[in-house]
Amino acid sequence: MVKFSELNISEATLKSIRRMGFEEATPIQEGTIRLGLEGNDIIGQAQTGTGKTAAFGIPMIEKIDTKNGDIQGLVIAPTRELAIQVSEELYKLGRDRHVRILSVYGGQEIGRQIRALKNRPHIIVGTPGRIQDHINRRTLKLENVNTLVLDEADEMLNMGFIDDIKAILTSVPSERQTLLFSATMPDAIRRIAEQFMKDPEVVKIKSKEMTVENIEQFFVKAHEREKFDVLSRLLNIHQPELAIVFGRTKRRVDELSQALSLRGYLAEGIHGDLSQAKRLSVLKQFKSNKIDVLVATDVAARGLDISGVTHVYNFDIPQDPESYVHRIGRTGRAGKKGVAVTFVTPREMGYLRIVEDTTKKRMMPLRPPSSDEALLGQQKLAVTQLEEMVAKNSLDDYRAFAENLLENNDAVDLIAAALKTMTREPDDTPVSITEERPLPSRGSKGRGGYKGGSKGGYKGGKGGKSSGRGNYKGGRSSDRSGRPGRSRRSEY
Repeated sequence: MVKFSELNISEATLKSIRRMGFEEATPIQEGTIRLGLEGNDIIGQAQTGTGKTAAFGIPMIEKIDTKNGDIQGLVIAPTRELAIQVSEELYKLGRDRHVRILSVYGGQEIGRQIRALKNRPHIIVGTPGRIQDHINRRTLKLENVNTLVLDEADEMLNMGFIDDIKAILTSVPSERQTLLFSATMPDAIRRIAEQFMKDPEVVKIKSKEMTVENIEQFFVKAHEREKFDVLSRLLNIHQPELAIVFGRTKRRVDELSQALSLRGYLAEGIHGDLSQAKRLSVLKQFKSNKIDVLVATDVAARGLDISGVTHVYNFDIPQDPESYVHRIGRTGRAGKKGVAVTFVTPREMGYLRIVEDTTKKRMMPLRPPSSDEALLGQQKLAVTQLEEMVAKNSLDDYRAFAENLLENNDAVDLIAAALKTMTREPDDTPVSITEERPLPSRGSKGRGGYKGGSKGGYKGGKGGKSSGRGNYKGGRSSDRSGRPGRSRRSEY
């Protein structure tokens, strides 16, 4: 690994990098920073979580003339969340050079953004629709931009922003440096590169670095009506410290988060129909461990920098393997181990094979756990918690009560009662999850899709010990660890 101090970066920027705790550059950072500082146009092909923001941010910040109050850098990102995240990291990177950053995105009052533009930011980070809106209002003056970044270009293409991107590119001076980052390179992205970039250098992470070596991958074969109870039992057994559950649709996310909450889990959902304030609130709670399970659609979660995720559950298998890699890449970061479990209905097994061929790694079959096994997982958690309380030795205020109890009760019975009190036993609260159609059959060119589907929902868990509840803050490890419709203007 190459150290940042070896990359011809100014001392002020190096000071900011060190404050952020970074010493060695990732492969995408090393290649992009070297070429970026030389002024080259760059195409970077890399997945989320590889350090892309610092890769393009450091060369951009190094070029900023802080004595000049004009906008000199522009970053276009597909989602509000990613725009906010990128602007926060750029602020940290440019802190010691006193670079001013502003993020603009849909869902926030435009008047507030217009007022903030009067503070003369050096770099604008924004979503395509809102940037174009400012250009049309003449509130965003881009004639002095010398560095332009397209972040997650393939996702912006998927979301229908291609025309906005082209319009923005024509509004920026042709004499500029352009950096384009994309996990995949569809033809439409290649055409943008050919039309708007000058002899771009390509920085591509080697395939072995794009795989998911630190993530244990499993699949569970289950019918649609069985999936929720299986998920509940797995949560009880795995006891993840932080988990993300991916659903294919917004309705799925809403129903799953509500059902998990009914069963006693600390769960919240995130998708494009939520207000910006609500989404930011949910993410803040998740990052601060006030929520154990985040339920999300692909687009809502893409690009989010969430550390400490131990488990990812694909409640619905994604339609394309790239989305699968993005999803499970939320765990197993920074050299830590992660677990990914994918639910597959019998009709969707063909998609599983395609994903395996792409990642070049076979998923291990996981037998759906029984209700007794789920209960055992909660009992083990109670034992661990009791042992930890004893180890902390902060029980002085309770010893007198304990001695009184021991005078009239058997010690084993008392401990068993304590464990029973602490154990979150299976909860059979009925939940309603609408059955989704399986993905079209791969073997019949999309015509073999599921003809049924449920107009209502199924009532899960009634009358049995099918899953447990509980704030499963277990798994005492040190490494805490589909796609919605492509609405052009929703800016997930």
